[in-house]
Amino acid sequence: LAVPARVVAIDETDPTSRVATVDANGSPKRVVLIYTPEVAVGSYVVVQAGFATRLVPEAEALEAIEYARALRATDDGADGGP
Repeated sequence: LAVPARVVAIDETDPTSRVATVDANGSPKRVVLIYTPEVAVGSYVVVQAGFATRLVPEAEALEAIEYARALRATDDGADGGP
């Protein structure tokens, strides 16, 4: 399950490669933006193998994040199941 991550910072010191820090479920991760040049701070992206592969509309991203949280809660037994 690929859950969108929110871009919190972009490092543009290297002119050949933009790198972003994203918030991925509360964990900061560094990702390469070569496939998503339109990304800005505050954007949501899908991350695969260290690359931001797709820009995700905010409403879609928030829905996916909430869905993933609900799945984790179910897996943790928070639903009262076995």
